[in-house]
Amino acid sequence: MTPVSDIHVVANTALPSPREMSAEIPRSEAIAAFVCESRTAIARTISGEDPRFLLIVGPCSIHDLKGGHEYAQRLANLAAEVRDRVLVVMRVYFEKPRTTIGWKGLIMDPHLDGTNNIPEGLRIARTFLRDVLELGLPTATEMLDPITPQYIADLTCWTAIGARTTESQTHRQMASGLSMPVGFKNTTSGAVQPAINAIKAAVQRQTFLGIDEGGRASVVTTTGNPDCHVILRGGDDSPNHGAASVANAFAALAGARLPEKIMVDASHANCAKDCRKMPATFREILAQRATDKGVIGAMLESNLVAGAQALGKDRSPLVYGQSVTDQCIDWATTETLVREAAERA
Repeated sequence: MTPVSDIHVVANTALPSPREMSAEIPRSEAIAAFVCESRTAIARTISGEDPRFLLIVGPCSIHDLKGGHEYAQRLANLAAEVRDRVLVVMRVYFEKPRTTIGWKGLIMDPHLDGTNNIPEGLRIARTFLRDVLELGLPTATEMLDPITPQYIADLTCWTAIGARTTESQTHRQMASGLSMPVGFKNTTSGAVQPAINAIKAAVQRQTFLGIDEGGRASVVTTTGNPDCHVILRGGDDSPNHGAASVANAFAALAGARLPEKIMVDASHANCAKDCRKMPATFREILAQRATDKGVIGAMLESNLVAGAQALGKDRSPLVYGQSVTDQCIDWATTETLVREAAERA
């Protein structure tokens, strides 16, 4: 018989079900309680009930577990120092969207070599998230593949829908069922309206195709997610962290009859992907926060060592604690900026 299916597929490997993996790498009752507490606190900062500044900070991506654990320990200590003024949430990003090709993150390629051992990547992700939560740090990540949340969402306190997927119906539907607050980034072009449209969809009841805890294809029906907000991250032509851009975003939200709440990313296009410009961007965000509490928080890409390095075939020259994706500020700069936020927010 003439083949008509899977013509370009060379392998189809079964994954453990989300239920099986959760049993293998379980969360304790203490961690479950902390996740719930953290999600509530984040939602309250978004609504304005909690006056603290919400700061999503950490590596662009986790690629080295030792360096990631060291960073998390340092951040936990710093977060405890400023907790009365700043709610610090660690970026724990395992999935990286690519404009063309490149390393797709620790879940998809945990050995950084193209072997794509996704079952091991999911196990590493669950374990690392659990480790961070045990330090008393809330966790943040980007949900990129719509199957991934079934494996790690129970250990995640805040989620981003990225610039490349904000316009995706699949991701808007997925966000409507996520159990944590969700930030929608403006598109890579800089357009904010698609993020606003995404929120309008995500807060509504949705029905779509997904998988259940047993790994079976299923029809998923949600209640809608009330804890959504816009993230300004700049665009291809210009940043959008300035006062005029923020005011325009507030006006667009008001026009859509949505709460005027915005997070501003000091990274990505808002610093032209140059970590040396990130502190100035962050300080401008703090200045706007001082005059308008609708600026609920900020994002910072931060690591132990400043800058970024190429991920070549030979892993031995990699600098410990330095990003292999976007540029990050170093730890000393991170400490300075977080303390400034606590003083000014």
